[in-house]
Amino acid sequence: MKEKILADKLAPKNRKYFYTEFYKLGIGVLFLILVMLYTLVDKSGMPQITFLTFVAVVGAYMAINIGANDVANNMGPAVGSKALTLVGAIIIAAIFEASGALIAGGDVVSTIKKGIIDPNMIADTDVFIWVMFSALLGGALWLNIATAFGAPVSTTHSIVGGIMGAGIISTGWELINWSTMTKIAASWVISPVLGGLIAALFLYIIQDRIFHKEDTLESAKKAVPFLIAAMSFAFITYLALKGIKKIVKLDITTALAVGSLFAIATYLVIKPLIVKASAQLSNAKSDINKLFTVPLIFAAALLSFAHGANDVANAIGPVAAIYEAVQSGSIVEKAAIPPWIMIIGALGIAVGLATYGPKLIKTVGSEITDLDQARAWSVAMSSAIVVIIASWLGLPVSSTHIAIGGVFGVGYLRYYLYHKYESEIEGVKAHHVKSINKKLVKWNQKLLDEEDENEKTQFLNRIAAKREELKGIKTGGEIEFTKKEIKKLVKIEKKQYVRGKMLIKIVTAWLVTVPMSALIAATLYFCIRLFY
Repeated sequence: MKEKILADKLAPKNRKYFYTEFYKLGIGVLFLILVMLYTLVDKSGMPQITFLTFVAVVGAYMAINIGANDVANNMGPAVGSKALTLVGAIIIAAIFEASGALIAGGDVVSTIKKGIIDPNMIADTDVFIWVMFSALLGGALWLNIATAFGAPVSTTHSIVGGIMGAGIISTGWELINWSTMTKIAASWVISPVLGGLIAALFLYIIQDRIFHKEDTLESAKKAVPFLIAAMSFAFITYLALKGIKKIVKLDITTALAVGSLFAIATYLVIKPLIVKASAQLSNAKSDINKLFTVPLIFAAALLSFAHGANDVANAIGPVAAIYEAVQSGSIVEKAAIPPWIMIIGALGIAVGLATYGPKLIKTVGSEITDLDQARAWSVAMSSAIVVIIASWLGLPVSSTHIAIGGVFGVGYLRYYLYHKYESEIEGVKAHHVKSINKKLVKWNQKLLDEEDENEKTQFLNRIAAKREELKGIKTGGEIEFTKKEIKKLVKIEKKQYVRGKMLIKIVTAWLVTVPMSALIAATLYFCIRLFY
């Protein structure tokens, strides 16, 4: 009887989920059908039009997966901090991703992503075409799998793995530039560590210069204009180095100079605006956080523009390479991008973002650690700063790994530097009664899911007893917890700040991205060459 009642309650939710997933799939399939029809009708005079149509559809499929997975890194913190609604984030990201791809995506693209294989070692044009095709489809399939599991991964690493796997199975291990692959592997550590450290540094500055001051509003009026000017410097420099590099290429010195000029101008403009906005605010942390909302939205939009300009190549690069090889019958290291291919890539990213992007946006924004506007702003800043540092030092970094590393860095800083629970729990003085009581309520609600039911009940009873003991304290005295209780309480509290399971899940996905996309692409190439 109970099972039937439960099933009746769940039935509407299951139907809603089914219909939602059905509509998402329908939109994606409709887009692919439109790409197929457009290519067949509008490009009917091209040689091997049937094959090129299939390639265009696979490129569109890759673009959908990029939108579904990679864009979350830019929009997740803004949504998680409630600076943007999910719908607002999708609209802004779709506009700026597509704009970045169309305006700054460039007229030519490297056919061999990151130079990981030597095209001179591939004598047969057909081999090159099938290597590119297998890499494109293999990378797209892996991204689809990662998105289904809710794991944000690098789309660049996915396509790199695909090219590596198909290249090895086609020609041999000697085809791969192993020094380049070593640098890419190093980025698995460099990107998240730098992202985490720099995001934690900015949050520490905000906490130290604003939230830990007696008059937080007055401190914010002094510090926030400098922080926003620093953001202007970082993002203008970032755009100069990455966002518009295919329109105009600037060296690091020029980019820094341009960024500095914009930072000065931003400070002069924003200072009086902050003072004016502060007149309507209080010392409450939620009010101070509002000062970071608009800068955070700008940051998310600019990151999306730069991402669209750079990562659209992961979808259209192999398509352009195949198109050039079919048209000219030769292998080139750089291929021209026909406008229709660029449009397919830009629209595909927008479609993927609108349909399957929300899942990863929620993962990045709220399932790793709790973000407010200041914390999310720190993550966005780390994304720009690390790219600038990497460009200066010539280090290969992943924007995905930087952003996720920044989120974890913020979470760990919150836990380790600002909440020293063990020392606080060991002896709770009278003036801590109110705060520890609140913590006990939180611990009540955040018990680990894997706890044994009997042990959970006993532990809840002990916490309830401690709360009753707290009520009896008026002045002086203290509450003692056993070492076992302290360890368990700290473990529960830590889970509120950083979800350890998410760390394991994401890092595992990062480590297997290149091998898995390589394996899928190699398998596809092997199967294709059995018949062609």
